[in-house]
Amino acid sequence: MKPFILLITITLIVTGYLKLVHGKYNFTLAARIGFSAMLLFTALGHFMFTEGMAMMVPDFLPYKKELVFFTGIIEIFGAIGLHLPRFRKVTGYLLILFFILILPANVKAAFEQIDYQAANHNGSGLTYLWFRVPLQFLFIIWVYFSSIKFEKRNKPSTRIINVV
Repeated sequence: MKPFILLITITLIVTGYLKLVHGKYNFTLAARIGFSAMLLFTALGHFMFTEGMAMMVPDFLPYKKELVFFTGIIEIFGAIGLHLPRFRKVTGYLLILFFILILPANVKAAFEQIDYQAANHNGSGLTYLWFRVPLQFLFIIWVYFSSIKFEKRNKPSTRIINVV
């Protein structure tokens, strides 16, 4: 819930700021800034709650703590990549893949009632999935529209100008 609130709040603040300063709305930029702030916030969790997040990693995967650190680093690079025009589109596609790949960890956390912050099995259980699964899809849609679809619309023209 905290990442969602942060995402919406930062996006709205930046949207208003851009309108005040530049006189026009830039929803895609505001959405990317909000998403980057959210990614940096969630990346912190990977380093602060490593034990609990390692409990979420599916059993068949080895090196659980290392994977938690690695996914935290992925989130940091994703937050940066969304603001580098040359890498924005590929970052968007990789983040979408990332959100699909981490969904099993969230499903496991729900079924095993994992509280990743306390590193125990006193979490909210299956009710967590009613929020988390739609949130994953929201993240995917958010990234798509703020970094991939936007890029397709605003590609520079490749017409060749003939000079006689």
